Amino acid sequence: MFKLDSFFINIFNKKIGQDQFGNAYYESHRKDYLNNSKRFVVYNGKVEPSKVPPLWHAWLHHLSDEIPDTKIDFKWQKEYRPNLTGTRFAYKPCPNKERSEVSSDYKPWQPN
Repeated sequence: MFKLDSFFINIFNKKIGQDQFGNAYYESHRKDYLNNSKRFVVYNGKVEPSKVPPLWHAWLHHLSDEIPDTKIDFKWQKEYRPNLTGTRFAYKPCPNKERSEVSSDYKPWQPN
């Protein structure tokens, strides 16, 4: 079924680009009532909206007509990473401490 979907996507839409995660971005040939073409993304792998980099997000929502590139312009810029919550790469502030070791002045609320 996926091959049929990709066939119709390639017939009725124009591929605009691809990001560093392998997501493909398309633009429809048809225009809507505001004279904007429909823009959408075909995700590579799991459908996770946080895998869309900020510049591509702006392009998808017609905030920019400039097609993004993935090069880093400034030395202070970091490469975009998707949301890693729920994965083994998630941020853990105190990986070696137990919860009780974090703060000794914590007292749980007790209802009366």
